[in-house]
Amino acid sequence: MALFEYFPNYVWNLSVAIALESGGQIGEVVDMCKPLLDAAAKGEDAGTLQFAEQWAKKADTLIGLADEDVARGRSFSAGTKLERASLYLLCAERMQGHGHPGREATFAKAQDAFKRAMVLGDTGVERVEIAYEGSTFPALFCRAPGEGPKPVVVYCNGLDSSKELLYWSKLHQALARRGISTLLVDQPGTGEALRLKNLPATPHSERWATPALEWLLTQPDVDPDRIGMTGISLGGHYAPRAVAFEPRFAAGAVWGANHNWAEVQQKRLRREGENPVPHYWGHVMWVFGASDMDDFHARTQDMTLNGVMEKITVPFLVTHGEKDRQIGLEYAHQSYDQLTNSPSRELKIFTAREGGVEHVGADNMSFGRDFIADWFAETLGGRTGA
Repeated sequence: MALFEYFPNYVWNLSVAIALESGGQIGEVVDMCKPLLDAAAKGEDAGTLQFAEQWAKKADTLIGLADEDVARGRSFSAGTKLERASLYLLCAERMQGHGHPGREATFAKAQDAFKRAMVLGDTGVERVEIAYEGSTFPALFCRAPGEGPKPVVVYCNGLDSSKELLYWSKLHQALARRGISTLLVDQPGTGEALRLKNLPATPHSERWATPALEWLLTQPDVDPDRIGMTGISLGGHYAPRAVAFEPRFAAGAVWGANHNWAEVQQKRLRREGENPVPHYWGHVMWVFGASDMDDFHARTQDMTLNGVMEKITVPFLVTHGEKDRQIGLEYAHQSYDQLTNSPSRELKIFTAREGGVEHVGADNMSFGRDFIADWFAETLGGRTGA
């Protein structure tokens, strides 16, 4: 496998891969991981508090160094360090079980570091709030350069990601280069929406995707006829579902198919395939607001795209890694085969020849990022070259 496998279990290695693909520095990552080898050998759930301690320690060092940069007027350098501090803190936080000591404080420190990084780094990222069923959820709006209305893509999380991790996937940069803006959302069940607003996930993603689209329609630099949607990992359920039931989306794509997540849960009960996070069952029950396993399965019985993909009547792209250890390749073929009413459908499987073979390209996100950005540019009217 192409995944950097520092530890003896997949879940811990996935966190390392996320950090590296999101801009972590290899020397810092080794510093954080080396003291954890013995803990990792005890399994994916044991030792996660030690993981958090080591990664938070490095983040604290970076925050201190960033403060020194600020004192010298070096805001760009400070912003770079704060981004990595936030990344390491979020990686540490996602490894903890719901309710574990220090999880809330770690998340708060990560959010503070990220917000400071966006300002000090002069990134141009705009934080917005999307109205949702008597509450709101946050998003980051990244505008493409140039004058006039632009196409835009709504980009949503998977099971355990956040808008910050979407930002570090750099898809918004690839889209902006091609003349397309991006709205990166912490939809219900993820990021701040779950942790700070107690908004659980729902299989019926159109409930929050429609408000996101309607917010975009209020922006003068958005072309209302060229709004697409994509999602990563479990976003492979959310994005197709939203495009199927919200006819104003002009196109859709998935970074990793997730055709029948309800069925995947039955496989995980049998220990078939890998989990994305430690303390998995506690995590998914928290995400969906379930009181116990029976309640969880009842709340997620609609997490399938059977009978949904056929409702998509706009161009749609399905991508998947050939060696995905979490979500089997067969689900990509199921999603593609059921796109029977899309006027233009495409299936892209990433192979060992190029990379991106692991779950959502955890081994190499560059190929998925560029392929999806090019496809949206060709579909929504952006550009793929000078």
